[in-house]
Amino acid sequence: MLYIKKAAQLITLQGHSDTPAIKEQMKNLYVIENGSVLVQENKILAVGKDEDIRQQFHEVIDKAEVIKAENKIVTPGLIDPHTHLVYAGSREKEYVMRLQGKTYMDIMNEGGGIHATTRATQESSFEQLYMETAKRLDVFLLNGVTTVEIKSGYGLSLEHELKQLKVAKQLNEDHAVDIVSTFMGAHAVSPMFKTNPDLFVDQIIQEMIPAVAESRIAEFNDVFCEKGVFTPEQSRRILEAGKQFGLIPKIHADEIEPYGGAELAVEVGAISADHLLNASERGIKMMAEKGVIGVLLPGTAFFLMAKFAPARKMIDSGIPIALSTDANPGSSPTFSLQFIMNLGCLQMGMTPEETITATTINAAHAIGRAKEIGSLEPGKKADIAIFNVPNYLFLSYQYGMNHIDTVIKSGVLVVKEGKIVI
Repeated sequence: MLYIKKAAQLITLQGHSDTPAIKEQMKNLYVIENGSVLVQENKILAVGKDEDIRQQFHEVIDKAEVIKAENKIVTPGLIDPHTHLVYAGSREKEYVMRLQGKTYMDIMNEGGGIHATTRATQESSFEQLYMETAKRLDVFLLNGVTTVEIKSGYGLSLEHELKQLKVAKQLNEDHAVDIVSTFMGAHAVSPMFKTNPDLFVDQIIQEMIPAVAESRIAEFNDVFCEKGVFTPEQSRRILEAGKQFGLIPKIHADEIEPYGGAELAVEVGAISADHLLNASERGIKMMAEKGVIGVLLPGTAFFLMAKFAPARKMIDSGIPIALSTDANPGSSPTFSLQFIMNLGCLQMGMTPEETITATTINAAHAIGRAKEIGSLEPGKKADIAIFNVPNYLFLSYQYGMNHIDTVIKSGVLVVKEGKIVI
C-alpha cells in the first residue's frame, strides 16, 4: 500500500470517466489542497484531504509506504494519445532543408519524409527497433507519461507493419509505460505504387487489415487523409474496411490544407480526428455535434513552422480537445508532453487548466481508456505523477523543463527523484 501524503494540490479531474470534458468543463480540475491518495495494489483506494484520509483509513495507513508530496502537485499520469515511436533512423538533414525553405510535402515528394524513415525501419531488425523504442519510452516515463498510443506506418508492407506492431506489443508487456497500438498502413503511399495508389489501398484493405485483425495486434486504424497522400474517398474505404474487422477509426485530418478530414471523421464514426490545423468551419461544427475528440499536435506546427490549430475556437465550439507530442523523427522529434502543454497555452490560446485536462482525462478518451486512467478516483488504475512545483500553473509557465519528481505506475514506484528505479 502507498500513501501519497499532503500534496499542495491534488489534481483529480474527477467526473469525466463516461464522457470527455468540453467547453468550461475543461477548466475544472477538481483540485484538493493538502490532498492525499491511498493506493492498494494497482488501484486507487481513496482520494481526499489528508485529514479525511487519515481519519478514515488510520488502521492501514500506519502500514503503508509513505511518499511525501508537500510543496508538490499530484496529477494523474500523463497520457499521450498520438505517437509514432517505433522507427529507426533520424531526419535532422530535413530539418536544415526546411530552414532553407523546403516544405514538408516537397521533401516527402523527393523521397524524404516518411519514405526515408520507412527505408530505415524496413532495414532494421525487431531487436533494434525494440531497443530504440524502449529508450524513447524511458524518456516519456521520466516526463510523467504513463500511457502512450503508438502507430505503425513506417512499414508500408504487411511484413514490416506487423514488425512495428509486434515491437509495440512486446514493449507493452515489458515496459512500465502502457502502450495502445494503432495500425497505420495508410501513412503514405508505398513508392512501389506511386503511379497507381488505388492498388496500394486495395493491398491495405485486402491483405494488411485482415492480418492485423487476425493477430489482435492493434485496436485502432488510422489514415493520413491529405492532398498528395490519401484522398477522402480512399481514406473512407480504408477506415470502413477496418471497422468490418473491429478496428476503431482514427484519422490524420486537415493538417496541410482543408481536405474534408474533420467531416470524414464524423461520417465514419472515428474516435478522434488529429492535427486539424486547417479544419473547416463545417468540420469543426460536425465534430462538436458528434463529440469526436480533436487531438491537437502543436509540436508539429512548431517544428514545421506552420500555423497552429485553432484550439480556442474548437473548445468554445464544444469539441473535446486532447493534446499529444506526435513524437516522430520528421515533423515532431520531441518526447516532452510538458512542452506540448506550454505550446497549448502560448500558441493556441488554451488555459493552463485546459492543457492539463487535454493530457489526462480527454487524452484517455481519445484512446478508449477513460474508465481506467486519466483521473484520480477510487477504483481507477494507480497511474500517478508528482511534479516538483508549488501549483499547477508552473506546468505551462516554466517552459522547456521537466518538473517530474515521482511517477507511480499501476501502484508501483517507477520514478523517484527524477530517476527510473525499476
